[in-house]
Amino acid sequence: METVTYEVGGMSCQGCVSNLTNALEQVEGIGKIEVEVGSAVIEYEGVSTDAIETAITGAGFSIGEPVFDWRDGSVWKQSAHNTKWCLIGCSIGDLGTIAYFQFVWTDSGWSTMAIMMLAIMNGLLTSIALETVILLKQLPFQDALRTAMGMSLISMIAMEAAMNITDVVLTGGAMLTPEVIIPMWIAGFLTPWPYNYWRLKKYGISCH
Repeated sequence: METVTYEVGGMSCQGCVSNLTNALEQVEGIGKIEVEVGSAVIEYEGVSTDAIETAITGAGFSIGEPVFDWRDGSVWKQSAHNTKWCLIGCSIGDLGTIAYFQFVWTDSGWSTMAIMMLAIMNGLLTSIALETVILLKQLPFQDALRTAMGMSLISMIAMEAAMNITDVVLTGGAMLTPEVIIPMWIAGFLTPWPYNYWRLKKYGISCH
């Protein structure tokens, strides 16, 4: 038996590990397989490395260090999809918190800053919760939750900050009006989108 090690791009979670392992197991002549996020160690005999590499790329992954550029339309599309789901998750907790203080607990005495900080925290929690639900289609609950909690906090915090700053600038406080929600969503989407592209293009990190 011979052994080959590949650096595999486009992997981000245990679901990717399972998908690649299943694809490699279908190749006759492959023995022991050790797949982790970003790499695969494969024992083989009587099969060409070309066939192994075809199985890897056929499963939707890349081999070797990907070349980074800002002109990959497919990555922009995928990162936009990822950002969209993050925006939906963050908006549930963020806008829900602002609405609660605006329409229910109107005499709370909380400052705008305090409300916004709580809105950001709740937005992070609901985003993780939504991501966990999405990942349950391919992972057990514990793995789905762990993967969701491993999402980039940089992206989510940037999104939350952009949304709440937009709200304060346009309304002067923690308020929701028909005129402010769309600009909040636009700012929340556009702010982390380039970072999400970079992260997906360079490291293949995406679980949506």
